[in-house]
Amino acid sequence: MNNDQRFFDFLKERIGLDVTSVGTAIIERAVRQRIIAVPGRTADEYWQGLQHSAPEQQALIEAVIVPETWFFRYPESFATLARLAVKRLAEIKHLRALRILSLPCSTGEEPYSIAMALLDAGLGPHQFKVDGLDVSPLSVARAKEARYGRNSFRGAELGFRERYFDAEDEGYRLSERVREQVRLQVGNLLDPALLVNEAPYDFVFCRNLLIYFDQPTQQQVFEVLKRLTHQDGVLFIGPAEGSLLGRLGMRSIGIAQSFAFSRQGAPEPQPVPALMSTPLPVRQPPSRVVPPVIRPRPFAASVTPIAEPKGSDAATLLANIAALANGGKSAEARATCEEYLRSHAPNAQVFYWLGLLSDMAGSALEAQGFYRKALYLEPQHAEALVHLAALLASQGDAAGARRLQERAARSGRTADSEHKR
Repeated sequence: MNNDQRFFDFLKERIGLDVTSVGTAIIERAVRQRIIAVPGRTADEYWQGLQHSAPEQQALIEAVIVPETWFFRYPESFATLARLAVKRLAEIKHLRALRILSLPCSTGEEPYSIAMALLDAGLGPHQFKVDGLDVSPLSVARAKEARYGRNSFRGAELGFRERYFDAEDEGYRLSERVREQVRLQVGNLLDPALLVNEAPYDFVFCRNLLIYFDQPTQQQVFEVLKRLTHQDGVLFIGPAEGSLLGRLGMRSIGIAQSFAFSRQGAPEPQPVPALMSTPLPVRQPPSRVVPPVIRPRPFAASVTPIAEPKGSDAATLLANIAALANGGKSAEARATCEEYLRSHAPNAQVFYWLGLLSDMAGSALEAQGFYRKALYLEPQHAEALVHLAALLASQGDAAGARRLQERAARSGRTADSEHKR
């Protein structure tokens, strides 16, 4: 496909997407899908039509942004929110309702999880309201529909499904009691007029988004987030964005795995390195020895096990690791990784998980060691490459980080080429 740069530039301008954060293959694939949607259409013809068609522009964005989320993802964030909300209401003497914002809200799992967590904490419907925004009209429409399949329910703690959902033929419908607490709308975080007439929010959830922007866009978005967050409020982010928030003048509130930051007592902002951390990537079962670089949509990610023979002990342990990691049970996931290594041959994916768990716990040197072990066993392990690159970047080794990112990009291009044969 010729002149890819024009499509990259379009997505950068419209939604702030930095192509290097997701890899060129993802965008090229989306563009190809849109081109062949009309038989016989050329890339140039598609580009010309794209300039004058708002629906086609949105269709391309939808093709790039593939939702991947579930209810109560990062459980400790919601438990922390519930405790802070009770405290915040006492501080303001219950004189108004709490305001909570979720953006991007995707298909609604996060804002609805917020509402369920606060209802479970004993807050009444009059004591809080949740706003959810997303750049995708399709995602917002699905969120308003509030019908969900099994993929939206992960982990062992699913009691909320019994309390707040009604079973249907092909899934579950969220109760009106929760839906009426959430207002959903289309919005772009790069729009300078976004929520400009709204009062600031007590709590803002903006997770796994900043990492997809270049430096100037990160700074621009951060200024918007500061405007939207109350001076005494709390900003919840993704697990890979902590070092970025610290350099931009925020501080962690100190609750493990809550990924929550505030402005109170924060140090002065510091210069931001050229390369930033990366999100928890999607790990798909590989079709060959060298796995393709498969990255999540800009706003979400998950961890799934590598392929092993079904029914084997190794496959069971790998599935358990994934379930525990997805459920936020880091200690149990680490113990299962160690159990695997005691009884099976060294496995790159297990070392990658150990690196990821160490990374999330703030043990950067330990994480580096595990990522390097994963790369020793599987030199083109895509996720280990990008996470190790992120750690090097956070320590100021921009050159080393860039080399690793280039290796990951080359692996992605090679895998994509193999897939097309």
